[in-house]
Amino acid sequence: MAKKSGWAAFPHKAVADFSGDKLAKAWAALHAGDLEPFPDEKRAAALLKASGKAAPKGVDAAALATGLQAAWRAFHAGDFQWAFEAGEALGPVGASVAVKAIGIHATYLVDNEAEKLARFERAAKLAEAAVIALPNEANSHYRHAFALGRYSQGINIAKALKMGLAGKVRQALDATLELAPKHAEAHTALALYHAEIIGKIGALIGGMTYGAKSAEAEKHIQAALKLTPDSPIAHVEHANLLLLLYGDKKEDAAAAAFEKAGKLKPRDAMEALDRDFARAQIE
Repeated sequence: MAKKSGWAAFPHKAVADFSGDKLAKAWAALHAGDLEPFPDEKRAAALLKASGKAAPKGVDAAALATGLQAAWRAFHAGDFQWAFEAGEALGPVGASVAVKAIGIHATYLVDNEAEKLARFERAAKLAEAAVIALPNEANSHYRHAFALGRYSQGINIAKALKMGLAGKVRQALDATLELAPKHAEAHTALALYHAEIIGKIGALIGGMTYGAKSAEAEKHIQAALKLTPDSPIAHVEHANLLLLLYGDKKEDAAAAAFEKAGKLKPRDAMEALDRDFARAQIE
């Protein structure tokens, strides 16, 4: 796949080797947060059947499994552009890796705010198509929530609330957790949903209008930390939650959470970027 300009390179050497069967062996740890099933041939066949007319033309289960594994291998190695383009080319069955790749890259490696928002919009459209084609896949809903949530953060939470995006994010996260109750990243996102609304418009209005509650935020972040104690992003978002809900009163606890995230050994490129972000918060 040819390289295009405009995608900043992953700033580190490869964190680990994911060649051959090493990807499958590392998969459970790499996807503890999002519970993405390993794309072997059986899984690929199920995706093709479930997606019906939205399935990529002329692609059989063996080819799809090879393509998805290659895309995920690129993602974990930090070649986010290749991962995105490979996933996008497969349509809804490749949306999970495509959305995650463009989303993580935009979050950490795109400085231009307009470009960042454009990428989250693109990611949201891909995820929306996946929700339609594969509604029984937890990550169809989660990637949609992720993209809309990041977009909302970029345009200002208050503006996002006026646009009705909060309801869409909440609906997508609820759908994710209904399908996959142990989806740690969805628990994290739902915790931040509550915390960001309360942090922006207050507990009273936030609770009455959007059902946002600090107790729910705490409950969901604790679930995420229990499910993925070695995931940097769980600790990063725990720190962000503490600052949103309690401000200076929890500054030390937030710093400790950032410090913990910064000390964890990353298992792939995404976790290396999560770790870098955590370290930057306490420098």
